Amino acid sequence: MEELDELEDELEEGGIEEEKELEENELEEKELEDELEEKLEEEFEELEELKEEELEEDGGGGGGGRRNTRRRNWRREEEKEELKELWEELKKKLKKKLEELEKEVVEKL
Repeated sequence: MEELDELEDELEEGGIEEEKELEENELEEKELEDELEEKLEEEFEELEELKEEELEEDGGGGGGGRRNTRRRNWRREEEKEELKELWEELKKKLKKKLEELEKEVVEKL
């Protein structure tokens, strides 16, 4: 009977450890999401600042409007690519983390 109680205690302790690990992993995932969101917000703010600067530059007249528009479009495309890369990087990290968590859960069950 004591052996059964000891086994139950060990099983319970293992469940508690598993819960702690899952909580830690969820916290880590949330931190990654927050980090990406922060980066995206910073990029968005930079884009907004660039737009304002370009609008001010375009107001100068003198035939430079087309050149400024081309520069602005080029910058926007560059920023879009950077944001896409950041987004893809986050998706990969989150997918990898999810797969790791699923493996851990399956192994412990």
